[in-house]
Amino acid sequence: MLPKYEFGDEVRIIRNVRNDGTYPGVPIGTLLIRRGSTGFVMNVGTFLQDQLIYTVNILEQNKIVGFREEELIGIDEPWVPSKYESREKVRSKITLTVRGEVRVTPGMDGEILKVFRDENNGVQYHVIFHDQVLQVPEASLEATRVYDDEEKCDATSH
Repeated sequence: MLPKYEFGDEVRIIRNVRNDGTYPGVPIGTLLIRRGSTGFVMNVGTFLQDQLIYTVNILEQNKIVGFREEELIGIDEPWVPSKYESREKVRSKITLTVRGEVRVTPGMDGEILKVFRDENNGVQYHVIFHDQVLQVPEASLEATRVYDDEEKCDATSH
């Protein structure tokens, strides 16, 4: 298990990161780092002997946070911002069909499983709607509810 990044490498965080209880002095659920932020690798360690954890200094926010490798890309790698991230709740704005068969109707709720930023037609997502997973363009989705960061914190800390 060799690390992809080394001490001093500049990286970009590709997922919103919230406190899972390991960041002291901040309530669980509070947004720590917004996707797209950049920082420098300070250290590389392991968790449970099978996950690399990178300690990254986010200079703009004066925070030092641990990230898994899949949460980072090199600063020179292409970055396409997305409206949604994994595990976010969304709603279909349109009817979605597969080979002419209606699978999802407008207003049906789903959850983002995976983000595809490098598609030819823009950002797309694997979204689970009930018991089926479909690949859906970003323009076909809307948030089920818009929260600000403070509201999300309040909802998770009660």
